[in-house]
Amino acid sequence: QVPPVESGGGLVQAGGSLRLSCAASGDISSVVAMYWYRQAPGKQRELVATITSGGGTHYADSVKGRFTISRDNAKNTVITVYLQMNSLKPEDTAVYYCATLPARGWGQGTQVTVSS
Repeated sequence: QVPPVESGGGLVQAGGSLRLSCAASGDISSVVAMYWYRQAPGKQRELVATITSGGGTHYADSVKGRFTISRDNAKNTVITVYLQMNSLKPEDTAVYYCATLPARGWGQGTQVTVSS
């Protein structure tokens, strides 16, 4: 299986919004959950949001109420997971990565930079 592909990052001012996308292709019937992680410079990668195959969601305390994870698996061979990020803060600056369960490895990530 190939790693998921992330997109949608960019530079935004504090208080702004971005929507990230992640596409996982291939045998999607085996995917039971998908995740968004982020890694800021000099810090460990941290889990930001989770969505299960049943639609359940979970968020890190630092993003609750500001970020929303959702998924679109209308296509038979691709699952797309979104991360809507509102009220962005400079501390949200990081490379954002998508992951699946079962794991398929890490993609390139997408850079999010929030200026103050």
